Amino acid sequence: MTEVPVRPGDPAGDPRPRLLVMAWSPLRSDARVLRQISLLADRYAVTTLGYGEAPEGVVEHLRIPDAVVHWHKDRRLLALRRFERAYLDAPVTRAARALLDGAGQGRPPFDVVIANDADTLPLALDLAPAGGVHLDLHEYASRQSEESWRWRLFVAPYYRWLLRRHGSRAASVSTVGRWLAREYRREFGLECSVVPNAAPYADLAPTPIGSPLRLVHSGLARRGRSLHVMVDAVRATRREVSLDLYLMPNDPAYLEELRESARDLPQVRFHEPVLPNQLRVVLAAGDLGVFVLPPVNFNYRFTLPNKFFDFVQARLGIIVGPSPEMADLVRAHGLGVVLDDFTSASLAATLDGLTDAQVVAFKGAAHAAAHELSAQEQVRGWADAVDALAERARTPR
Repeated sequence: MTEVPVRPGDPAGDPRPRLLVMAWSPLRSDARVLRQISLLADRYAVTTLGYGEAPEGVVEHLRIPDAVVHWHKDRRLLALRRFERAYLDAPVTRAARALLDGAGQGRPPFDVVIANDADTLPLALDLAPAGGVHLDLHEYASRQSEESWRWRLFVAPYYRWLLRRHGSRAASVSTVGRWLAREYRREFGLECSVVPNAAPYADLAPTPIGSPLRLVHSGLARRGRSLHVMVDAVRATRREVSLDLYLMPNDPAYLEELRESARDLPQVRFHEPVLPNQLRVVLAAGDLGVFVLPPVNFNYRFTLPNKFFDFVQARLGIIVGPSPEMADLVRAHGLGVVLDDFTSASLAATLDGLTDAQVVAFKGAAHAAAHELSAQEQVRGWADAVDALAERARTPR
């Protein structure tokens, strides 16, 4: 059902251009979507369509019922390559369309729609906003889980169809990194601007390094993310370190396995997840943010995640594997160390060789780069795109 608007009054009576932000995610914990809303809510009457409670700053929220599983599609239709019918019949498509039909009665159409990820695009285009649709691709859609043969066989062709059929109909497109933008251009002919997952600027200063050295990591507890690499490195290093993990319980069985594997390591501590707007302050108590992600699929190989920018705003040094997007930024700004490979042995050897002076220098480099790598600087591409579409909506055709 439609939630009570956060801003009082009738959204249809708001004089600002009407902007719809669509995402099949719990919006209050989707950091990228929250940045879009924060960037645009002052100048646009923002309606959101997604899961969970209304984000702050919107005039209206259309809440998809929690019982609707966003990735459910008819396997038979996917196997038969009846992709359009699979999209139209998907529970999330039906639920979202019903919400939009109910909210649209007696109101003017949206001026602009931001469609987050490919799954929302056909429905966004059906709304025919006056200015057009901006498509924001958080991942490389057709290669998200390519390590799974079932996904490659049944799901990847669906996403390739979706982007080839509908991608060029978006008025503008953005994605999270340069490598993904190049591949979208090569495979689908999409010209993507690059808007990284930068975090808002935090007015913090580097903390003195601790003894033991404090390692931190935040993110999803998923088996494919190989979080055990960090635990194994803590066990193997000769240096005194602690490791604080702030993990979302996406895979409870894997999270329990991880806890069990660290039962003999009191210096490894598991914490409850922290809200995006609180995370940087919590992380700032550490010394080094660590993210070593083996490239089991295309998106993992070229990842440039929220946590990287959270580490910068927390004024941490950074240790990453040789993932090109992250490695380029670490080297360009002197933020930390790029490992030779993605193994616990490489991480342990790096920890053994680090001096206190190096860690202090890394934290200072993060402080120096915090403005440049903040959301205030990095997300302007969204504002430019949406403003251009809103101007088109105002121009008589």
